[in-house]
Amino acid sequence: MSPAVLPAADDLGRATRRRRTAAWTGGLGTLLVLSVPLAVGLGPVAIPPGTVAAVLGHHLVGFPGDAAWGPAQDSIVWLVRAPRVLLGAVVGAALAMAGVALQTLVRNVLAEPYLLGVSAGASTGAAATILFGVGSALGGGALTGSAFLGALGAIGLVFAVAGLGGAVTSVRLLLAGVAVGYVLQAVTSFMIFASDSPEGARAVLFWLLGSLARADWAAVAVVAPTTAVTLALLLAWSRRFDALAVGDDTARALGTDPARLRLGALLAVALCTGAAVAVSGGIGFVGLVVPHVARLCVGGAHRRVLPVAALIGAAFLIWADVVARLAFAPRELPLGIVTAVVGAPFLLVLVRRLRAA
Repeated sequence: MSPAVLPAADDLGRATRRRRTAAWTGGLGTLLVLSVPLAVGLGPVAIPPGTVAAVLGHHLVGFPGDAAWGPAQDSIVWLVRAPRVLLGAVVGAALAMAGVALQTLVRNVLAEPYLLGVSAGASTGAAATILFGVGSALGGGALTGSAFLGALGAIGLVFAVAGLGGAVTSVRLLLAGVAVGYVLQAVTSFMIFASDSPEGARAVLFWLLGSLARADWAAVAVVAPTTAVTLALLLAWSRRFDALAVGDDTARALGTDPARLRLGALLAVALCTGAAVAVSGGIGFVGLVVPHVARLCVGGAHRRVLPVAALIGAAFLIWADVVARLAFAPRELPLGIVTAVVGAPFLLVLVRRLRAA
């Protein structure tokens, strides 16, 4: 093949990748937009998607027509289900993009957001509030506030432990995250053991498995900006992530400091994950499974993978929560059980492929 043909072939490959990415992004975006009114309408009291869209339009942009539905439907849509569905979308997007970043930063396909001990710290804070009333001064946001403070405390402890006696590296951060996570899990278990409230212990265990039952607009207002800012930062660093995925030497040759990039990105991911876990509890497998699905769709370039992973994670968690709400209605399944049912088989397939490779 003539060398003159190579640039044309490369341009054709880029155009193909752009069209593929645009198709996946547009399709997933459409799926997400359609999923919101459909998921909001599903429940013990079914509400047509058109009515859901009208109620949301009335509250968000002032569309007229509030007489076309009753106050009961208005409350169900606006105060109960819409915050839950939107929070599920935001949390799913946060966990998915955090998984993409972590798998690149530590160069491990099995990495996921909870490796940094964030979930364990949030769980400890939430358990302290549920069982012993710690943080009750925060009022109605005591549980969320305590969980977020616990997540921040875990992040600080992990970075402090990782920095003892040497530079903070990805390996040291992972080991510190695992160690701190186990310690905090033990603290949470001890608090459940020491509590004399069976109902409180049951509430803690349900929260540990993940749930969006406490969703409200305040939670959405906290997590959505954090997720958006983190996504913007990760996209701004996408070329550096591409270089880092090849190797530290390649990243240095292209002008990127791997240590500084890992530190900044891990801190941003930890804060985003902490905010998500604080309002939803421990939802596993989203940050592990979705990044691999996104790479299968659009390849490995991070400027394409990150937004696609966020869209897949958002849609996936919306429908996982629908299953959790309706599968055994009127009882509600912990959301982590639903995501595990989907994620565990995928993990087994992934391990088998790694073994074959």
